[in-house]
Amino acid sequence: MILIIRKQNLPARAIFSLLLAVSIQQCFTNDVSHTVAAPETSPPPTSPATPGPPERGNFNITNSTGAVCLLARMGLQLNISFDSHGKTVQEVLNLHPNMTKTDGSCEPDNAKLILTENKITLTFIFSLNSTSKKYHLSGLELLAALPDMSKPLSVSNTSLNYLVGTLGHSYMCRKEQTLNVTQDFSLNTFHLQVQPFGVNGDFGSADVCALDEDDMLIPIIVGVALAVLVLIVIMAYLIGRNRSHAGYQTI
Repeated sequence: MILIIRKQNLPARAIFSLLLAVSIQQCFTNDVSHTVAAPETSPPPTSPATPGPPERGNFNITNSTGAVCLLARMGLQLNISFDSHGKTVQEVLNLHPNMTKTDGSCEPDNAKLILTENKITLTFIFSLNSTSKKYHLSGLELLAALPDMSKPLSVSNTSLNYLVGTLGHSYMCRKEQTLNVTQDFSLNTFHLQVQPFGVNGDFGSADVCALDEDDMLIPIIVGVALAVLVLIVIMAYLIGRNRSHAGYQTI
């Protein structure tokens, strides 16, 4: 009996099937990569860094006789919005006292403080009501010509009612406060003390702003509460002591 062994082609078929599967998978992958594109993401626009609190400076005005007629001590920070080559830019700038030129004038019922640093001119306008003996900041003007501005920024508002004080007194606000002037300009003040009228050598008694009054009110309330608590404890002790003595009276 002769045994005939037929040659098997299983390995070749297996290799062919594997190559065919790999080719189909590669074609499918390439097709998907061409049809489904990953969305391109752009980094968010970066806003300019906000500077820290500005340095506090002294800005004084003298009259024609050489006497000081306006006193100002404060740190100033500008918040401005302007056009830069078709884009609206918001920027925060500190005024530097050692780089600022001070000018101004004093009249019986109005006073001006003009501060100039490089391409920035900031003007304060104070008004005095001779009847009520009250003064206030009635106007702020800003002229700025920064390098990245499409055109110089000029804003003004002469109907303000900030920094209200009494004639012969100074106005003081240690807290940071924001003075809104126009849509494109607001002014932050830090450790401010001004006296535009009735100056007699130095600052007069201070009229304190509401922000500082709130800080002063808290320790007063705490002090009163502690005093009331101590008083209650003392009264309770005296009442208890009197009752104990009454229990040992001889009949």
